[in-house]
Amino acid sequence: MATNASTQSGSKRWTHFHSALQLAIQRVSHKWTYEDFTECFPQYCEKQPEVSSSLHTTLARHMEAQISAAADELLAEYNAKEKIDILHAVVTEARARRHMGGGEAKRKDLWREDLQPRQAVRARTIPVLEQEVERLRRTLRDLEERNLRLQGQLEANVRARKKADDQVSQLLDIVDRIYAEWNKLPMEQIQEWTLQTAEITSAARPR
Repeated sequence: MATNASTQSGSKRWTHFHSALQLAIQRVSHKWTYEDFTECFPQYCEKQPEVSSSLHTTLARHMEAQISAAADELLAEYNAKEKIDILHAVVTEARARRHMGGGEAKRKDLWREDLQPRQAVRARTIPVLEQEVERLRRTLRDLEERNLRLQGQLEANVRARKKADDQVSQLLDIVDRIYAEWNKLPMEQIQEWTLQTAEITSAARPR
C-alpha cells in the first residue's frame, strides 16, 4: 500500500480520509483473487502453479501501486489535503461554538441557515467601521484642541505685539511734543542767559 508523508502531518479528517482511500485501493487491487486468475489461465496455472501464484501477487501489487500513485497525483493537483484540513478546522470550530453556547452562539455574524451573506458581512464589518469612525473622531478632537491652543498663543502674541507698538507710538508722541516745545523756546535769550550765568559763575570763583 502506498504511503504519503503529508498523511502524518495533516488533520484527523485528512488522515482518516487518506487511510480509507488507501484501504479501498488495496481491496480493489486484490479483489481479483488467485481463483479468478486460475479461471482465466487454467492450463498455465496447472502447469506452473508457483510461478502463476507469484505472478498474480506481482500484478496485484503493481496495480495497487499504480492506482495509489494516480490517486496521490490527483489529490495533489486539486490541493485536497489543504482543503480537507480547512474543512476540518471549520467543523471543529463550529462544534466548539455549539458546545459553548451563550453569547458566542448568539453573535450576529455567526452563520445560520436563514442568515443572508450580506447580513453576515455587515455584522462583521460594521463594528470595525464604527471603531474606525470613533478613532477618527478622537483624532479630530485632538486636532481641534491643538488648533485652539495654537490660536490662543497666536492671539496672545498679536496682543503683546500691539501693546508694544502702542507703547512705542506713545513714546514717539512724547518725543515729538518735547521737540516741538523745544523749537518754540527763544534760542537767542537762552544763549545770552547761558553766557551771563557762565560769567557770574566765573567771577564768583576765588582766585
